[in-house]
Amino acid sequence: MLIDRERELDLLDSALDECVRGIPGIVLIEGAVGCGKSELLETLAERAATAGAVVLRAIGTAVERDLALGVVGQLLAAAPAGALPDPAHAADPDRTDVMQALCAAVHRLAETAPVVICVDDLHHIDELSCRYLLHLVRRTRSARVLLACTESLHKSGEDRYGTELLRTRNFVRIRAERLRPDAVARLVAAELRDAPAGGRPPAEVAGGNPLLLRALIEEHRLGGRAPEPGRAFTQAVLACLRRCGPAARRLAEVTAVLGEHASDDLAVRMLDSTAGTVGRDTAALTAAGILDGHRFHHPVARQAVLDRMDPRDRADLHRRAAELLYRDGAPTAAVAAQLLCVGSTDLPWAVAVLSTAAEQLLADGDTDRAAACLELAHRGRVDDEQRNHFRTMLAGITWRTNPSAAERDLAGPLETLRAGRLGQARLGPLARLLTEQGRIDEAAEVLDRFTADRDAEQPALVAHPVRFGRGGDPLDGLSAFPWWGGGPTPAESGAAAEPAAPGAPLLVRPCAPAGLWAVPEYSAGGATVAAAEMFLRGATLGGGTAAPIVQAIRALLCVDGPARALPWCQVFMEEAVRRGAPGWQSTFTALYADALLRQGDLAGAREHAEAALDLLPERGGSVFAGGVASVLIRAATAAGRHDTAARELSRPLPEGLGTSIHGIRYLRARGQYHLATHRFHAALGDFLEIGRTLKRWGLDRPLLAPWRTGAAEALIQLGEPQQAARLITDQLAFRDAAHPWISGVTLRVRAALSDPRERHALLARAVDELRDSEDRYELARTLVDFAWVLKENGDSGRANMVNRRAWQLAKECGADALREQIAPGLDLPPGGDAEDDGRCAGGHVEVEARLSDSEKRVAMLAVYGHTNREIAAKLYITVSTVEQHLTRIYRKLNITRRQELAAEMHLLGSGGRV
Repeated sequence: MLIDRERELDLLDSALDECVRGIPGIVLIEGAVGCGKSELLETLAERAATAGAVVLRAIGTAVERDLALGVVGQLLAAAPAGALPDPAHAADPDRTDVMQALCAAVHRLAETAPVVICVDDLHHIDELSCRYLLHLVRRTRSARVLLACTESLHKSGEDRYGTELLRTRNFVRIRAERLRPDAVARLVAAELRDAPAGGRPPAEVAGGNPLLLRALIEEHRLGGRAPEPGRAFTQAVLACLRRCGPAARRLAEVTAVLGEHASDDLAVRMLDSTAGTVGRDTAALTAAGILDGHRFHHPVARQAVLDRMDPRDRADLHRRAAELLYRDGAPTAAVAAQLLCVGSTDLPWAVAVLSTAAEQLLADGDTDRAAACLELAHRGRVDDEQRNHFRTMLAGITWRTNPSAAERDLAGPLETLRAGRLGQARLGPLARLLTEQGRIDEAAEVLDRFTADRDAEQPALVAHPVRFGRGGDPLDGLSAFPWWGGGPTPAESGAAAEPAAPGAPLLVRPCAPAGLWAVPEYSAGGATVAAAEMFLRGATLGGGTAAPIVQAIRALLCVDGPARALPWCQVFMEEAVRRGAPGWQSTFTALYADALLRQGDLAGAREHAEAALDLLPERGGSVFAGGVASVLIRAATAAGRHDTAARELSRPLPEGLGTSIHGIRYLRARGQYHLATHRFHAALGDFLEIGRTLKRWGLDRPLLAPWRTGAAEALIQLGEPQQAARLITDQLAFRDAAHPWISGVTLRVRAALSDPRERHALLARAVDELRDSEDRYELARTLVDFAWVLKENGDSGRANMVNRRAWQLAKECGADALREQIAPGLDLPPGGDAEDDGRCAGGHVEVEARLSDSEKRVAMLAVYGHTNREIAAKLYITVSTVEQHLTRIYRKLNITRRQELAAEMHLLGSGGRV
């Protein structure tokens, strides 16, 4: 550790050489704490011993400063036995003749060998020992005696000893400075094979202090890449502080408490000290490499100081700092930071400061500190309205980490609302949060109170109790896209639009909070997709954008399909991970699972739904978790894993689930489970409840929840075909019926209500639509029905081919129950063998290369059971051209009959129209 000490070592060697030649000398090594003074002194002692000198060592310490002759006693103990008299045995050690006797004995000892006296930390030496040493120095003219001492550069009190030494002959002063950055780099390279990579350079972390640098190197050797609390670097910092003395140590504590707002002026007032004293102690800590002016060189050093403080003393300092910063007009965030460390709001202005700071921190995106401010303010002496305001703000923050806690945070404000004690100014934020959480009825309850209060104040200006977010209403600001507040037409929803005053916004009867969850019109799909993707490309995930981002992805999923939504789910899942927001991560993971379910990827949907639930600190107890569980239930039900679905359905339902958008999803999942387990009355009840709720909210759209399909399936099983037919007719009357997914699933159920001839045409149309929808599971179900119709019509060959395709799709989806329905007891497609199945799995690339685009289109239509004439009509070609295409296809694929096409083509056409 003596790198960059060449000049200092040369001076020590020169003093030692002169001593050996009979020229006495005095060396004073000065420097800050930890900067290598003791190392230099020890090196001198070792070299003197090697040269044959008698080395006498002693160390001055603060605790022994009042011990008379303490340092002299250490020197005598290091001398040869009997060589030096012990002044402590004298009747009066303070007498000059006793000092002279010891001085003469040292001179006699120096006649046999040079005597090198090494005293470390001279500034801590006791008074009487110092007088003995000064007496020896004054009376040594030609003896081979060298006195070498170390002294702190920034010591407190009067410099009595250094001044006396300065007046003697042959005096040499050596300054032990902190290591320069290039010296630190050379030392690190010499001591470590694997030098630290990345992060701050060691010279900055250690401040050039050799003691701290040694600790850093030790931590690195033990596997640490940066200083960690409680390890070697921390211990070295505390050791330096102890040796700096109590005044400097107290300044370090005050500086640690003040943090980035530390200054000489604040330190003087915190310590009730003087500028000179604070300046001297600041210089000492800076010279020791602990501080860089008013900042710690490394946050671990600051934390080490804070951790060693007495908790009550530390709290008192934080309270004092808060008072001074508040009095000086410091930023509220700085004052709030001190209050958070105190953990108390006993200062009269504390709650107001915490509230203001929370709003500023939220605007800056520092949600964690904002939440801490609100939590502390909530515990203060505040009225109910203030307390509920804080809880509402907390709910908006907490969602990013714990949706269950965020929902609970709104329980108090809702209770106060129902008691009639929540002020109108607090209603808007509460309504917005409830809406974003999907709690539609509760949000509407808040809006009812808002409107009632406003009507009482301005009855002539309000024509209807609900407005979409305009003109300062509670939901103002939720509108992120042009379709916000969109939904069914009044004729579709059963709602009536009422005329408004001239120039006023349209007043609509359906529940306004539901507007955020509305599904865009499919007919405007192109504009919707473009607007949503434009928003998502420029959106940054944050407290004010999380809900709009979710709704934009939902719009893409509903209108344009899962393939468009999945990449955006992935983008924001990763962003949530980077932001350390497991609540948001769970939200986007659940959306990802929903999109996979819409593609028919049952295993992927289950996996991601489980992952979304695992991200929640509390899996149950929230309406959000109920919505996530619905994806898991639907995927498990479709896969035939009824035990998994039943286990999820057996969990207690959170309060308020039934009045939320997540409750709609849960009812749909439960209804599908009841259908699959032949509980048709229960299924019908669930689907009808969905319909009643969506109509009441003005959200009755098949793209949001095609409840009529499920209800119709239950009614068919209950022997009520006429009622089922009415529901299907209603669903086909919606504009959403133009969507391939809605059209396909609706036509499949309608076919079950039709005669065999019409059933064939309806199912053929349903197959075409579902190929466009990306939903492989629904396509497989429809193909099964289509194969059954073909078989009924006597076309067993085509039926077998379609069944084979359905089986392959079911296998891809993980729909084991559907595969078992198609081919009971077999793990092969009907009419197939293991060799054929293996060829199917690996032949996609080969098929792509061998067939032209026209041949692929013909082949796919043939796979889905269309006759040559039907293929010709769909592709606007002649039947002869179809036959020619098929002949070439058979030859290229080395097959001989139409039924073998499915094995070769099953990986093509599973999505997209041919």
